[in-house]
Amino acid sequence: MITIIFETHATSLDNENYLSSGHNDITLSSLGEQQAKQLGRRYKDQKFDTIFCSDLQRSYKTAEIAFGKKFPIIKDPRLRECDYGDLTRHPSSEVEPQLINYITEPFPNGESYEQSSKRIKDFLDDLKINYEDKKVMIIGHRATRFGLEHWIKGVSLETLTTTLFKWQPGWSYQLG
Repeated sequence: MITIIFETHATSLDNENYLSSGHNDITLSSLGEQQAKQLGRRYKDQKFDTIFCSDLQRSYKTAEIAFGKKFPIIKDPRLRECDYGDLTRHPSSEVEPQLINYITEPFPNGESYEQSSKRIKDFLDDLKINYEDKKVMIIGHRATRFGLEHWIKGVSLETLTTTLFKWQPGWSYQLG
């Protein structure tokens, strides 16, 4: 059994401007840097075998600020946000209501949630091989959480794309 703690990346400049980043490699805001420090304090008494994050800087900078060199940090592009294609950096108010339309159909010049979810499944399959009886943290994006919820808890992508996101301090999963 693998224990996974999932955390979202800290606030980025696009988040503050209500833009949907997708694969846009945007940096953390000042608020995001403070949130990343808080993340490290929240887990200061816990041990992780590895911290996994996407290769987008809003994810890996959150990990680096939170944990420094305390734990190994591994960047994995499979943990990226969904590629919004032509809708990248469009207002969130425009993109959010359309998520359900891109479960099987890719965003124009992007990918679908089925495709981004498949990336997460591939990651989880590798995790099962290499991290049995370990505790890891994943710092990622909405699509990362969708993949975890879908493949570990069996939640449909339809439900995930139509449920209002509510931040919380970590989601816990058991992967067997």
